Amino acid sequence: MPHPDLILVNGTIYTVDPAQPLAAAIAVTDGRISAVGSSAEIEHLAGPSTEVRDLAGAFLMPGLIDAHNHHAIAGEEELFQLRLPIGAHLDGIVSAVRDHAARSSEEAWIVGGPWASDRLGEISSADALARLDEAAGGRPVMLSDDSHHNRWVNSRALELAGVSAEHDGVVVDADGRPTGVLFEAAGIPVARAHRAAGGLTPEQSRLASQRGVEILNSFGVTAFQDAAVSAPTLEALRSLDASGDLDAWVVSSMLINDEIFGYTPIGEDLVFDGEQYRTEHHRPDFVKIFLDGVPPTRTGAFIEPYLPDDVHGAHHHGETLLPPEELTDWLRRVAQRGLSAKIHCTGDASAHAVLNAVEELREEGFADTRYHVAHGQFIHPDDITRFAELGVVAEISPFIWVPGPIVEAIREVLPRERADRMQPNRDLLDAGAVVAGGSDWPVSVSPNAWEGIHGLVTREDPSGQYPGALWPEQAITLEEAIAAFTIGAASALGLAEETGSLEVGKSADFILLDRDPFAHPAGELVQTTVAETWFSGRRVYRRD
Repeated sequence: MPHPDLILVNGTIYTVDPAQPLAAAIAVTDGRISAVGSSAEIEHLAGPSTEVRDLAGAFLMPGLIDAHNHHAIAGEEELFQLRLPIGAHLDGIVSAVRDHAARSSEEAWIVGGPWASDRLGEISSADALARLDEAAGGRPVMLSDDSHHNRWVNSRALELAGVSAEHDGVVVDADGRPTGVLFEAAGIPVARAHRAAGGLTPEQSRLASQRGVEILNSFGVTAFQDAAVSAPTLEALRSLDASGDLDAWVVSSMLINDEIFGYTPIGEDLVFDGEQYRTEHHRPDFVKIFLDGVPPTRTGAFIEPYLPDDVHGAHHHGETLLPPEELTDWLRRVAQRGLSAKIHCTGDASAHAVLNAVEELREEGFADTRYHVAHGQFIHPDDITRFAELGVVAEISPFIWVPGPIVEAIREVLPRERADRMQPNRDLLDAGAVVAGGSDWPVSVSPNAWEGIHGLVTREDPSGQYPGALWPEQAITLEEAIAAFTIGAASALGLAEETGSLEVGKSADFILLDRDPFAHPAGELVQTTVAETWFSGRRVYRRD
């Protein structure tokens, strides 16, 4: 047996392995965990070339796993787009666009975001659009909201995309004039017009993906699922791993339908062609289906109606984007090709439709295919137990199980007693469901899992900006919250044999923290920071 390459001793090691939850030392050989135990046991394995490091009591745990993000979009936003001030009001948005325009060529697109969901009322007017037009100086503008489902664009962008007030999803004022606000798929022509004007080169796509992974590493993430990839992102990931530059396990979700991004190809032309992008660390194992939109724009699908408004009336429920038979047919076809599915569901009606479809497929014999209800903010009480019964993962993202701007926006469209019953995580765990944590970054401002973990345990806003707790009865323990971002997510992604816990034979993916989170009050969990991140036995991040 070869001597380890690395031994770490005298640590506080939380393994997330029920058979051996705590240890003081680990050994790493050829990028894999080769031993876990006491310092004396592991130190004895050292050879003449083994690096032995004394952790001096530092807390070490498995690398974090993000079950839902958009890493390449986040990397693109940081490298190539305008970043609006967090929570900016109309004045701040217009000012940021004006400043960016002053540094841009006359033909350049101004692309960026995010604007907060609860600013929708401020920007939804022809007067606000006129201010955006003036600030841009004739340049086309496309700004995404914090859900990344909706856009605010200026008149020049509408013109280039051929979008007018008559199109579905175009928000108009009382006089029928466009405001530039585009809900869901209404923004796709603008996104395509931007790409037609240039978009990203293959090298820029590679840089965006690599930057996204670098940021994830800095927050301790060593595995993740990109929830909606384009063909350029698939190629970027393949290329990065082929050159030894992909510092995470990545599971990709290939789009069957596209309600927000404007990618091509999608559907059959993409999902059945993903195998060519597979590498050691990149697994194009999932498809992605958008089954509804988001509640703030009344596009989430609910069993009970939204609050009445002038546009939708008193009986608007939203609707699923695919009828039941088409959803089941797609899930059957991809399962036959060995592909699992992540299905975007924010309303309880869409989650119910997924569970019904999976029940039919399980009865047909598709026993091993993985299915995720992605987001799952609202689940009908009668459907809670069906997650475990049908083997459907509750993939919870973004970090909106606490008071915040998206919750405030939802409270404006749903009765308060329903709006405040979001993310029944305690009930799902008690019913035996696999719960996998995701950031939905860049919908969440950062992919910092400790913000999510803080909220899961306290149900309180970790930033302290929004008071109170959201449905505190659904709080879970710290052990359960960490599991959601480690072994729970690994199981959901099909990576549990590779990562998610510190066990012999698994990839040496681990992080060192600045503290033992179990030794501090729950209200301080968000203060936890990552000192080092290791992937496959290599240090890929170290805090300065």
